[in-house]
Amino acid sequence: MQEQVTGKVHEWQIFRRLATYIRPYWRWVAISVVFLLVGSGLQVLGPLLTREAVDRYLAPTVSRGSRWLDPFLPQSPTVGIWVIGLLYLVVLGLGLLIEYTQLYLTQRTGQHAMADLRRQLVDCLHRLDISFYDRTPAGRLVTRATTDIDTLNELFASGLVAISADVLLIGFSLLAMWQLSASLTLLLLASAPAIIFVAARFRREVTDSYRKIRVAIARINSFIQEHVTGIIVVQLFNREQRSLEEFRGYNREHMEAYKQAIKAYGWFFPAVEFIGTFVVAALLVYGGAAIQRGELSLGVLIAFFQYGLRFFRPIQDLSEKYNLIQSAVTAAERIFALLDTPIQIRAPKRPRPFPSGPVPVVFDHVWFAYQGEDWVLKDVSFRIEPGETIAIVGHTGAGKTTLVSLLLRFYDVQRGAIRIGDVDVREMDPRELRRHFGVVLQEPYLFTGTIEENIRLGSHWIEDEHLVAAAAQVNLLDYIESLPGGFAHRLHERGGGLSTGQKQLINFARALAHNPRFLILDEATSSVDPETEFRIREALARMIEGRTSIIIAHRLSTIQRANRIFVLHKGELREVGTHQELLARQGIYWRLYQLQYKSQEDATLPLSKS
Repeated sequence: MQEQVTGKVHEWQIFRRLATYIRPYWRWVAISVVFLLVGSGLQVLGPLLTREAVDRYLAPTVSRGSRWLDPFLPQSPTVGIWVIGLLYLVVLGLGLLIEYTQLYLTQRTGQHAMADLRRQLVDCLHRLDISFYDRTPAGRLVTRATTDIDTLNELFASGLVAISADVLLIGFSLLAMWQLSASLTLLLLASAPAIIFVAARFRREVTDSYRKIRVAIARINSFIQEHVTGIIVVQLFNREQRSLEEFRGYNREHMEAYKQAIKAYGWFFPAVEFIGTFVVAALLVYGGAAIQRGELSLGVLIAFFQYGLRFFRPIQDLSEKYNLIQSAVTAAERIFALLDTPIQIRAPKRPRPFPSGPVPVVFDHVWFAYQGEDWVLKDVSFRIEPGETIAIVGHTGAGKTTLVSLLLRFYDVQRGAIRIGDVDVREMDPRELRRHFGVVLQEPYLFTGTIEENIRLGSHWIEDEHLVAAAAQVNLLDYIESLPGGFAHRLHERGGGLSTGQKQLINFARALAHNPRFLILDEATSSVDPETEFRIREALARMIEGRTSIIIAHRLSTIQRANRIFVLHKGELREVGTHQELLARQGIYWRLYQLQYKSQEDATLPLSKS
């Protein structure tokens, strides 16, 4: 799985869009900028105060420091040193307070902005078409909502602030140094070409390594998600060693990418330190000679040493933060690409309401293909009357589940129409459409939480007595009441600790508690044991009473009492009738029945010929 973005988007477009998430908190940003300016200015004052202490009191010169400070500083060296020392402490204290406030505001702004973006991303994931998930690995989406968001959060919370602070500190320091000595400032700036060369090479190497790291992380997330979900299959087929070897490959890619970044950091920081030390040594030689000639004071030289030591640290930080910017831009581009994914299944501008009262379900010459013209359904037409129970059978791949997906509008048909009453499902809001259907899928899915929460699924309008009635109706109430917490009993992820049958009964109770007008059972009993299937079949008659029901099943024993049975074969509706009528026809359904009940072949043959 590749995580590289194919489209090239200008960085300024990315940052302009990111700025929209900061805009609601512009007051915090404005206050933070003010504190940043003040804090950067305070950092420049330290060397200037050192210069005043040296030139005015420790090694007095003709200039004796800055003339504008004469009214504020005493003549006594002892008192003056104390005053400057206290001023230095005040500057440090104010700087600490301002930096804390500024970082707090920035971090708070970043957290709020990223919380908004993460919420928008999850909302987008809820609205994306099912076809999107058919082709997108879950691990990639997890990376979008975690690693990429964290990268942007780091940029907002600290990266931009650090970059701004570094730029301001360099700018203020150069202004202060230029005022002290233009010649020493030019000598310091002479190192700029070497610094630029080293930083440019460092950025190239680290940018490439970070790109590889992001790809490796996405692959690791996808691998772990897939193999943890399928851990039973891994252990059942003794695939642990093979899985571990495959993971070692992804893990090695991640490690090698990080090693490349470590090498870059390993030589970059010492190189900048060497250049900085060399420049400070040159300042010492040049400044010492200038002092002897009387062209420079000792205080100015000491202040320059302090500025010089502070000058190269922001350059190192800027080079490092450049890679954070690149990572954030790439992460933002991927997130925005996900947010901009076109949604095909959406509500029309003027959705029609769901029909009231008993209404039929009509499939009118429906054609559907997941890709191109590889038709899964071909010219399928039928009508389900209100309150009727129909069953859909057929070989694997015949299109049974596809019918349900089209009815619930997880996909749209390419030709024909599906109507509920006289309203095409494409003319309805999908959420309003699905609200009237209760669905039990083949694989029961439970969320972390209580049994009650898994039955309600956030539908607080369900009364407690309806909750209990739904559990009783599917023969689940006795089991729930035997648990220590009853309906408040907490379930682990995916219902860990429960049997497959117990999970499926909770899914039945979930569908029933919402009191749907239409009930769909998609292979709902295929993964349960015979005893549980018998309990479900017993409850099924009560569940479908008064509802239009669609039952998809491989086990023909569960559908014999259906009003009609639809037989799909290679995407076409080939047979329609009751159980007895289809057996008498000795067609596809009869062959399916024979395959399931070979041991009863002699008993069924007379029935099929009658």
